[in-house]
Amino acid sequence: MRSHKTSSNNNKRPLLLHLVCSAVLFSLFVFAIQSSFFTGNQNQSDLNREEVRVLSEFQSSVQQCVANRGLGLTAHIIDHCKLILKFPEGTNSTWYNEQFKIYEPLEYTYDVCEAILLWEQYRNMTTVLTREYLDARPDGWLDYAAKRIAQLGAKKCHNRTLCEEHLNLILPAKPPFHPRQFRRCAVVGNSGDLLKTEFGKEIDGHDAVIRDNEAPVNEKYAKYVGLKRDFRLVVRGAARNMVTILNGSVDEVLIIKSVTHRDFNAMIKSIPNPVYLFQGIVLRRGAKGTGMKSIELALSMCDIVDIYGFTVDPGYTEWTRYFSTPRKGHNPLQGRAYYQLLECLGVIRIHSPMRSKRKQDWSDVPSRDMISRAHAAALRLKKSQGSQWQNGISSSANANHMDVA
Repeated sequence: MRSHKTSSNNNKRPLLLHLVCSAVLFSLFVFAIQSSFFTGNQNQSDLNREEVRVLSEFQSSVQQCVANRGLGLTAHIIDHCKLILKFPEGTNSTWYNEQFKIYEPLEYTYDVCEAILLWEQYRNMTTVLTREYLDARPDGWLDYAAKRIAQLGAKKCHNRTLCEEHLNLILPAKPPFHPRQFRRCAVVGNSGDLLKTEFGKEIDGHDAVIRDNEAPVNEKYAKYVGLKRDFRLVVRGAARNMVTILNGSVDEVLIIKSVTHRDFNAMIKSIPNPVYLFQGIVLRRGAKGTGMKSIELALSMCDIVDIYGFTVDPGYTEWTRYFSTPRKGHNPLQGRAYYQLLECLGVIRIHSPMRSKRKQDWSDVPSRDMISRAHAAALRLKKSQGSQWQNGISSSANANHMDVA
């Protein structure tokens, strides 16, 4: 009996030893995974901390820029990406937004990370639609081309020949303009504030001048808006009057803002001017105001973008154009806030009657080196945080969508 028990105990020992070894190995395996996971999270956390540090430093620089240049606007930092731009007390907010049934507010929230990523893209891209682009894009002809043709009668270009016929008047083979083709460009808006200061000669001193729609260029307004004319961004409503507006300016390039249409095609056939279709990287969000598109166009071709005629002073009561009666449909305060943000992101330089007696050296705008570091940090943060971050900035972009010219 004793011998049997001894044999049984001897058989159990290897089994017990095997189980103990297995448990130890399993514990080591779990510990290794946990350590790797913790180390990965720690490395990710360290990376995010560095990006947040860079972006927070950039936010402080933007805040100081707004304080120096915002003519009463102040920037209030929420975190490393978000800030609020506020107008000073007493600003006249009488503009009624018919779409949202509210009066124009005096403060606006922006995501600086989203903004810097979006606008830096324009520095190395073409904003003119080309045949090369449609050929290279997987859905270029079937889906995308159809979106650029009004009254096609179909949502897709199943008949490519028909779509080519619609686009052939405005579709170059390759980009006709390239990044940094011009050093300094002036984008001239239509604000009635232009009549308060004689910017004409200053505007004409730029390498290229971009204007909008039906804005007249003649001796009557020369001292206010200049006479140089290189590019003009136009919408469908301006097509019928464009022959008169061009008035013999055969070299002025026309850029159609959204879609080609029979009115455009009729106009194109009656003028000698080059005409192209605007591409734009934010088409998927819906067309913005013509003024904003003009800035996008300029940034894709120019090192420095100066804007004129895009602002109204704090005491405005209605939006006015320098050549016509007041018109509705614009949000002047929201526009001015966003332009101020863009100036402090190094995208544009604002010229306004409110600054006519001030020295314009832009030394308080963040340097290109700081902007580049902030852009790199925002890009790395976006990649590390994935879709959650992207969804957040998309919501912010949609909330701050505007239509200004």
